Amino acid sequence: MKKTILIASMTLATMLSGLAATAKAQTTTASAALYIALGEKTGLVKLMDDFVPRLQADPRLSEAFKNANVSNLKSQLVDQICQVSGGPCEYKGPDMKVTHSNMDITKTDFNALVEVLQNSMDAQGIAFRSQNQLLAKLAPMHRDVITVK
Repeated sequence: MKKTILIASMTLATMLSGLAATAKAQTTTASAALYIALGEKTGLVKLMDDFVPRLQADPRLSEAFKNANVSNLKSQLVDQICQVSGGPCEYKGPDMKVTHSNMDITKTDFNALVEVLQNSMDAQGIAFRSQNQLLAKLAPMHRDVITVK
């Protein structure tokens, strides 16, 4: 009888362990769904390769990006969006509030940047739903980026 209880307990423990692993995998997949929809790291690099030159060419924004270290900017944006979208990256760049504190950024400037990002996402064939999900995750940054009320 004790042997039967021991076997049943071990079987139950194995099943519960398997269920926990499956639940964790499903949670990880769900939290990374946007990252995957954006094309993972390769897709984000392609997106930034399109986005940053558009920023530099846009007459509303070009002045702010004319002296930017393009390689560093792209790399930091990839890591930031990767992290925000549920990917495995860790953004180690500067704090948004500190970085933008002396830049005199208006709501109009911020909206122009969002428009350029949307154009880049369209050009990369990113689904409208995924675009909206990303923008919703990035939107709270406006509090730290807009410095002129």
